[in-house]
Amino acid sequence: MGIVIHLDRMMTKRHISLGNLAKEVGITDANLSKIKNNKVHSIRFSILTELCKALDCQPSDLLEYIDSEESDSK
Repeated sequence: MGIVIHLDRMMTKRHISLGNLAKEVGITDANLSKIKNNKVHSIRFSILTELCKALDCQPSDLLEYIDSEESDSK
C-alpha cells in the first residue's frame, strides 16, 4: 500500500474545512482535495510544512507507512 495520508482525520480533529485549510496553506481546494483523498504521488515539503503549521501537528500525524505485504495478508 505504501504511504497513506490521514489529512481528513486531522481536519476533523481541528474542526477546519477543506476551503479554509486550502486558503491558509496557499493551495487550491482541488489540490488539497487530491492530497486528502490520497490521489497524489508526491507532496512538496513546503506544502507539508504549511499543513503542519496550519493544523498544529507533526508530519507523522498526517502520514503513515503501511506495508503492502502486511495489508495483503489481512
